[in-house]
Amino acid sequence: MVISHIKKETDWLLQSNDAHQNSVAELASKFAGEFGMSEWGRVLGLLHDIGKEKKAFQQHIIKESGLNPTIKVEGDYRHAYVGALIAKKLFPQQHLLIDNPLMGHHRGLYDDGDMKDVLKMGMPDDVCVEKIDAHLNIPRLGKPQDIHHLQRMLYSCLVDADYLDTEAFMQPEQSKLRGNYDSLAILEEKLEAYLSRLKKNAPDTEVNRIRNEVQQYCIKESDSEPGFYSLTVSTGGGKTLSSVLWAIKHAIKNNLNRIIIAIPYTSIITQTASVLRNIFGEENVLEHHSNVDSSKMIDKELASRLKLATENWDYPIIVTTNVQFFESLFSNKPSDCRKLHNIAKSVLIFDEVQTLPIEFLKPILDTFDTLKRVFGASLLFTTASQPKLTGKIQGTNPLVSFEGLSEIHEIIPRKANLHDKLRRVEIRFDDKRKDYDEIAGQIAKYNRVLCIVNTRNEAKEIFTRLPKDGVCLHLSRMMCPDHVRETIAKVKTALNDPDNSVIRVVATQLIEAGVDIDFPVVFRQEAGLDSVLQAAGRCNREGRLGKGETFVFGLQKPLPKGFITQTNNARIAMGNGFDWFSPEAMETYFRQLYSRVDNFDKANIKELLYKPEMQFETAASEFQLIDDKTTSVIVNWKNSLDLVERLKKEGVSYSLMKALSQYSVNVRNSDKKKLTEAGAVEEVLEGIYVVSDPKFYDKEIGLVTDNHWLEESLIV
Repeated sequence: MVISHIKKETDWLLQSNDAHQNSVAELASKFAGEFGMSEWGRVLGLLHDIGKEKKAFQQHIIKESGLNPTIKVEGDYRHAYVGALIAKKLFPQQHLLIDNPLMGHHRGLYDDGDMKDVLKMGMPDDVCVEKIDAHLNIPRLGKPQDIHHLQRMLYSCLVDADYLDTEAFMQPEQSKLRGNYDSLAILEEKLEAYLSRLKKNAPDTEVNRIRNEVQQYCIKESDSEPGFYSLTVSTGGGKTLSSVLWAIKHAIKNNLNRIIIAIPYTSIITQTASVLRNIFGEENVLEHHSNVDSSKMIDKELASRLKLATENWDYPIIVTTNVQFFESLFSNKPSDCRKLHNIAKSVLIFDEVQTLPIEFLKPILDTFDTLKRVFGASLLFTTASQPKLTGKIQGTNPLVSFEGLSEIHEIIPRKANLHDKLRRVEIRFDDKRKDYDEIAGQIAKYNRVLCIVNTRNEAKEIFTRLPKDGVCLHLSRMMCPDHVRETIAKVKTALNDPDNSVIRVVATQLIEAGVDIDFPVVFRQEAGLDSVLQAAGRCNREGRLGKGETFVFGLQKPLPKGFITQTNNARIAMGNGFDWFSPEAMETYFRQLYSRVDNFDKANIKELLYKPEMQFETAASEFQLIDDKTTSVIVNWKNSLDLVERLKKEGVSYSLMKALSQYSVNVRNSDKKKLTEAGAVEEVLEGIYVVSDPKFYDKEIGLVTDNHWLEESLIV
């Protein structure tokens, strides 16, 4: 018997290679069948581990498992490349689609040159090459960008099938934890029951009537074919619940498998996932991002199930980050790509779509197009500030410009005039620039007021100048995630307490989108129109006042160079005379913004992947949505130092690092250097840094570095 896996229980148990490959072939065939390539998945499964027939591999697995530790391994025991060599022989026309997935199913997808070098290796004499009864129809692909996604999807089918079958043999109890969730039909019933209760108990206000109107449009438009859709609803119009209502009904109508919600900020994800868990139950909603710590869950079996589901997204509702979603689609690693096949035939919701990174806009829009055409996904873009994503996207010159998506169907017709019905705020622009003292003085005139600024430094400077009567709070990413979450909770509690007459909050834009708070007055430092409107969405959110006021101000200190200056200049170039909340204003703003962009493909994806000689590994390293020139440091907050002591004793574990991520702050390397020179940083394990001295972590404003604060970019 050719051995595929070995494990020791009471006796030694062996899984044959035939059994493993046939099981993987069956699973991969099922997965690839979702996009019409079932036979391709079957062939991948049948070929992926055929190299294990090599005598050297059999010796290697017997030795490493402990079945016979003294056996000598004679020769090269690598096995993954052998399936690609056989595919080339058996399928001379089709093998180019599956060579890389076969060779890289453990290591990752190769750059073209490296793949060809491996394929120069000779066929092992001890591997039996038998013809596979299969006919592989070459898929008809419409555009150059399709082919790299198709290879990655086939790769995903193979990797997930391989991992699942291996887990079923090696860890059967863990394997049994997978699945066990409700159907979309049951989730639809739960959502309708929840909305019915919500409407029954909601006061009859204009805002609630509009929210109901939005839901009715979503119900009506859900009975449509998969495609591109948008839900443009002003802040406070209830687009989160309405979008999920549309998505569930649309998925059931079109036999789609799941709903994946991609969100730019973890603060919105946490809030959205909490709402959805309350409606559908924890067992049906997967929250997948770096700040999730399942170790705190009381139900340990459910925590284990959720952790397993992050590996392959086999869940009915997934809430994740834009970074996780897009970087996985351009990754070459098996751990990232494993979940991709479950994006096929799904409803994809992109919340706050105006935050899509402009320097990656071309490959992102190309990916949207491929997901719809080739993989049967349906995409919904939700926002209060719909960007231009269709037709000609015009940059600084014709060479930069490119074609966006085909027509996007707007669920709420423009004639519904929602932006006017939901108008609850007057936006006032102040042309006179002011210093920190003047702005703090203006803010202090109001008892309930929110001020949103562009950088951490400006948040600190204004906050320290405010009177500290009543509730006065600061929010920025100089605070660790647990501190941020606790402070947002304090803001909400204070706003709901009528005895708190004075509530003043100064924050960076982390509070700007998706955080459910309501102030009568908002100050917003100058920025792009989309950011100004997001800030205005925190003002008079429930429409309880006649009109709230949002003041847009400029500081004497110039804005940081780069994207935030671009967006502000685009807004200024629009001139005056606009209804700032209208779709026409947003169209003009994004035309102005795009005209200032000289590269919509910063990672050069077109040259790396839109050609036969694809560079998967290079593209993965280049496609990084966050240009992370920071270092994460653990700060002294709550029980963080107890966890650090555990880390020193026990070493790194998934659960411990997840817990510590709640007490970490990302600092620029120049500021890490300052902390190091001050003797504040300790490297407790390689690459893991701790700032344990309490004087470097302020209970109000977070991490401090020699009394100098770190600037931050627009996206926090």
